[in-house]
Amino acid sequence: MTTPAAFFSPRRVLRGLTTGFALVVLLLVAAVYVGYQGSRSIHDDARELVREHLLTSGRGAELERSIEQRSKSLLDDLEMVLGLCLVIAMTSAAAAIWTTQRAFQRLEWHAAELSRVSWHMLQDQEMTARRFSHEMHDELGQTLTGLRGMLKQLSPEAFEARRQECVGILDEALTGVRELSQLLRPVILDDFGLDAGLRWLVHRFAERTGILVRYESNFEGRLVEEDETHLFRIAQEALTNVARHARATEADVRLRVSDDVVTLTIADNGRGLPIAIRKPSLGMVGMRARARHIGGEFEVTARPEGGLLLSVSAPARPVVPEDNDQEDTNPAG
Repeated sequence: MTTPAAFFSPRRVLRGLTTGFALVVLLLVAAVYVGYQGSRSIHDDARELVREHLLTSGRGAELERSIEQRSKSLLDDLEMVLGLCLVIAMTSAAAAIWTTQRAFQRLEWHAAELSRVSWHMLQDQEMTARRFSHEMHDELGQTLTGLRGMLKQLSPEAFEARRQECVGILDEALTGVRELSQLLRPVILDDFGLDAGLRWLVHRFAERTGILVRYESNFEGRLVEEDETHLFRIAQEALTNVARHARATEADVRLRVSDDVVTLTIADNGRGLPIAIRKPSLGMVGMRARARHIGGEFEVTARPEGGLLLSVSAPARPVVPEDNDQEDTNPAG
């Protein structure tokens, strides 16, 4: 059974349009031919009537030659006009088919890119869930199990002597819980905004990888939650690529807001990414999709001094804080 999506697929629609344009051109050619033959038949009949009238009236052959010349000129003009109309029609049909084909090619490309992004998102979710499960079982579970066993074996007198050790184990468990919560979504991003979230991300990234990362920002306000989330994830993915593929020793992250435009750039001094530029990776596709989702543009360029420069520019949608501290100026009654 053919589904509606398959019935209206780009290739099927393109074949239908091509067939339709071909039929239109054939009908136009047939109309031109029929019109030309009809005009020629009418002209021949009219010329014969005029010729008979001239012969019966005694006029000479000079008038007949004049009519023949004018008739030939008229038919030549008609042939030229009809031929020009045919050329224009065929050119317009070809241009329409070419434009439609390009449009459907772009639609197919966007559909394929969307499919890749969706698959990438599912893979990320699965990896996060797997890591979360392993962390819960291997780290937090073992820590709490060990603490439980220790507490069961300790007498009240021995517990007082090992109280600090138990507190230290609990502190490790709490640290693990915080790490897991930050793995899912940094709380600092929700509480303090994009600038604070990027500072935290850069600090943690430098600690974990040993790569020197410089961070600059001229914006300490808040953007709408959706924009902050996508920009943060773009920076996170970009730094992940720096650590995995770039072989960089330094990186720069900059956040700028000016003229109602927010710009996020991530630059590194690594080896660049010429192969990935020809064939975008899933990470690049995902970052481009996030930028497009907030109405922005995503660009990847090679730096003259080496490395890559990733840039995201999008409309800035700041959040104006509500003033809840307004005093009641109405007189008490």
